[in-house]
Amino acid sequence: MDANRKTAYLTLMDIELKKSYSNIALNHHIICGKPNSPSFVRELVYGVLENKLLLDYMLGHFVASGITKVKPSDLTVLRMGVYQLGYMDSVPEYAAVNESVLLAKKYCRGREGFINGVLRAYIRERNSIKLPEQSEDPIHYLSLTYSCEAWIVELWLDQYGFEMTEAILRSSQGNPGLTVRINTLKTTKEKLMEQLHDEEFEADPGKVCDRALCIVKGSGVLENKLYTKGLFSVQDESSMKAVEILDPQPGDFVIDLCAAPGGKTLAISERMNNQGKVIATDIYIRKLDIINKEAERLGVSIIETLAWDATKIHADWIGKADKVLADVPCSGLGVIRKKPEIKHKKRSNEMDLLPIKQMDILAAASNYVKTGGILQYSTCTINKQENQKVVKEFLRKNKAFSILEERQFMPHIEGTDGFYVCKMVKSDSLI
Repeated sequence: MDANRKTAYLTLMDIELKKSYSNIALNHHIICGKPNSPSFVRELVYGVLENKLLLDYMLGHFVASGITKVKPSDLTVLRMGVYQLGYMDSVPEYAAVNESVLLAKKYCRGREGFINGVLRAYIRERNSIKLPEQSEDPIHYLSLTYSCEAWIVELWLDQYGFEMTEAILRSSQGNPGLTVRINTLKTTKEKLMEQLHDEEFEADPGKVCDRALCIVKGSGVLENKLYTKGLFSVQDESSMKAVEILDPQPGDFVIDLCAAPGGKTLAISERMNNQGKVIATDIYIRKLDIINKEAERLGVSIIETLAWDATKIHADWIGKADKVLADVPCSGLGVIRKKPEIKHKKRSNEMDLLPIKQMDILAAASNYVKTGGILQYSTCTINKQENQKVVKEFLRKNKAFSILEERQFMPHIEGTDGFYVCKMVKSDSLI
């Protein structure tokens, strides 16, 4: 059995059954499975995730009992097979079918004939499959074309209209590339670009952030000695820009709530030139350990981590912080291009309750800001209900705060993750 496809299968099953994050599951199985072509594995895994609904729609034409009655193990093999047949030109048809049957023999005992039959039926009749007409059913059309749950499509159509919704969905597909944040405690942009070039990588300056580089050529950058030495970290430009907007200064006292895994915490510390104090909180201790380890790698020593529920008020911090960052839990609809499994979340009460929790965190965070200080709210979503609506309601109840800067980064415009930032200042008197 091909190790590449086995690794892809195990990764997809973890995501399907254990609800694992795609990047974490993929890295784990690549390390454990040692496939000879990690790039093939990544292409297959992300291809299946990005096109999951469309693959199921096509498969539904050839499964008499209906897709919903097919076991997850069988369905995963079928999705992999159809994706290879329809989207991976480098894979011959016979290889896609034969390798799928071999996977079925190991993981879908007794179903080899079924899987072989469905894939061969797809080869014969795939050109007869028709999608819904855009003009007749725009929601279903977009949902299938871009494999995104209909409720997300409907949400965006309501907020942004058809053209922008399709642009957002289109931008969510394909490889987003890798951006890194320069650790200015240890190097400069010019020097790091030169060092990367010497290691046979090519990097371009970022598009929206002064401390960003886009890796455009080379592989294995995170295994390279430059990374090990702490010269850079992986971070999306929109997240870097949020810290640039916050504008932390050396000597500041900064509180970063819901901080894990710590990208913004560490970027804040670097911009402070490792001078001052940063408190980073998260509800999970194990996630705070990641921040501490990264701080050691980057040479940052001003961070204090604390396990804390951000909806609660910490009495010792009231009125003391120069800057408070509330990067709240959110739907994650802005990072679909990196975590395509988000597109397939069914709407739940959790989604509807998110703005309530976000408001609770923002309200608690506001207590820590000193007069003249900064309160910044951010999310990695493009859902206005979690962004502008939450801020508007907060400002209605908290007249001492006013907006200094507000930005909504859009993946199809800036080429970054979808990310919302609202920077507010606390006045010395009520308005």
